[in-house]
Amino acid sequence: MKINNTFAQILKMTILPKQIIISFFKQMLFWLLFFDCNRIVFLLFNLKYLTGISFWNVLGVFWYSFPLDQSTICYLMWFPFLILFIQNFFTHKILDIVHKIYVLLMLLVILMITTTEIAVYDEWKTKLHYKALLYIMHPSEILSTAPTWQLIVFILFFLIQVVMYFWLYLKFVFQKIVIHKRNYIFAGAYVILMPALLFLGMRGGFHQIPINQSQSYYSNHDILNLTSVNSGWNIISSIGQNYDLLGKNPYQYYDLKDSRRTVKELFNVKNDSTTLVVKTQRPNIVMFILEGWSASLVESQGDKEITPFFHELEKNGLMFTNIYSSGTRSQEGMAAIFSGFPAQTITTIAQEPEKYSKLPSLNKKIKAQGYYSSYYFGGQLIYGNIKSYLSFNEMDKIVEGNNFPSSLPHGKLGIHDEYTFPYFMNELGMQKQPFFSSIFTMSTHSPYDFDMQEKIHWTQFETKYVNSAYYSDNCLRNFFVEAQKQAWYDNTLFILISDHGHSSYPNYDFCTPEYHKIVFLMAGNVIKDEFKGKKVENIGSQVDLAATLLGQMGLKHEEFVWSKDLLQPDCSQFAFYDYYNAFGLVVPGATYLFDVRSNSTGLLRIDSTTHITQSILEKQAKSYMQCVFQDYMDY
Repeated sequence: MKINNTFAQILKMTILPKQIIISFFKQMLFWLLFFDCNRIVFLLFNLKYLTGISFWNVLGVFWYSFPLDQSTICYLMWFPFLILFIQNFFTHKILDIVHKIYVLLMLLVILMITTTEIAVYDEWKTKLHYKALLYIMHPSEILSTAPTWQLIVFILFFLIQVVMYFWLYLKFVFQKIVIHKRNYIFAGAYVILMPALLFLGMRGGFHQIPINQSQSYYSNHDILNLTSVNSGWNIISSIGQNYDLLGKNPYQYYDLKDSRRTVKELFNVKNDSTTLVVKTQRPNIVMFILEGWSASLVESQGDKEITPFFHELEKNGLMFTNIYSSGTRSQEGMAAIFSGFPAQTITTIAQEPEKYSKLPSLNKKIKAQGYYSSYYFGGQLIYGNIKSYLSFNEMDKIVEGNNFPSSLPHGKLGIHDEYTFPYFMNELGMQKQPFFSSIFTMSTHSPYDFDMQEKIHWTQFETKYVNSAYYSDNCLRNFFVEAQKQAWYDNTLFILISDHGHSSYPNYDFCTPEYHKIVFLMAGNVIKDEFKGKKVENIGSQVDLAATLLGQMGLKHEEFVWSKDLLQPDCSQFAFYDYYNAFGLVVPGATYLFDVRSNSTGLLRIDSTTHITQSILEKQAKSYMQCVFQDYMDY
């Protein structure tokens, strides 16, 4: 009997305290259900993007999301693990309070991320990442881009979620730990085994390669892959990757010398002369940087109903019909236009003074010829660090929203084109000639609160965006009607180019080149008559503006190593574009897209009319990305 009692006591001491075990795994289940509920909410907010996708394909997000959810939960459970370990010896109520506070803080952080992702998905088509955190450093600009009612809705939605989930946690998950007898055997097993299991879950198992986003990529519909990827895991991974950039190029696919050689061959031209399409090499230059104008907005490449005046301008100018945006954000567009430097997928050089100070400057180059330069924008240029970047470019005058007369009506984001364009024209009349002056339009950016009734009753996507383009086009009409009366008009070259593409009415997928195809037009009376109304079909991007413009001015442009002259007879035809952790290459008859996150070819089109192969496209695209990023790192 004595032996039996001893055995029973030993057995009792080796039984794991149910309170601690139940608490631990209830919390894990809570976080798992919490992440899946957030996915459901995200999908409900974006039902329009699920059109044509089968129910079973959508359902796959809850299966393929599990590996990253499990990894994220294991990260989250380290602190509860420590609290529960301590409570095996010490069960003061302060530990329960600390535990609750930790859960509340995690809910606040994660819900802030997921709610923000819902708010920005229409505009960015991506999850929150390191580059997005750079934008959040200027919250006033972000708040200005959304309608007030939308901000109120999302703030209330965020708070309601926090309260609801924390209440559910307190009601059904939280367990007060009360241990009357210490169990040292359990404590030892717990502190040895549980960290090992958590670490194993964090890295995704015993596999040689730790878990990454590709674990959750399963569909050819990007929205499903993005929904499947855990938001918290994604942003932590993104931050980690960015810190890794301090010492290693993440796009190192080949020997660097080999990649440089491939890129050089891509740019190779036999004849470096150019076709002069302007009557004078020293015209005034007025550049309209069109916020978010996709190529599909203009008649020559899309619909004639949206921007009828732009089509009239085409008749008096030279239209480039195969131009693509380098990146997806305005600051990336500015660096591409004014420095001829491509976007960098996971970071932005325009936000890093120590790097952009090493870039060539189109404005400085033109100013050296005796030009006066200026830049106008109805909003605030602090967003994306654009003002700092422009200041480096030595603009003689920078005018933003606060510098315009206070009497001008203001929208949520700033002063609309209807009011900035006349002010801009008046300023041009007072500037010393020749001048190089740019205006960054605003009204085609959300929240589209310009004063105009809906003119185009669009039945497809982006009704507000389409009407905003119609509004801006009408503002352009009014500008040019008055500009033609000015003495400087006949000697002025007008350049109209987009800063980036947009999710336009054809609803192109974010990864396709069509989504990134933009507007580029040279117009005005300085265009030679034989070129008016003509089209240039050479494939290029914003980075090619610098070399093309300088070529027309008879100026050398060898420092703009990433820019090519689109009017050279032997112009090399290609365009490189990228977005967060993906990049693409467009060449005559073929398109290649590589998705870094899933380490796979995201899109491949090769027409039967071309002899290029996938392996050649892949090497060209990867070499270009590798060299661009290496240059970025070297700056």
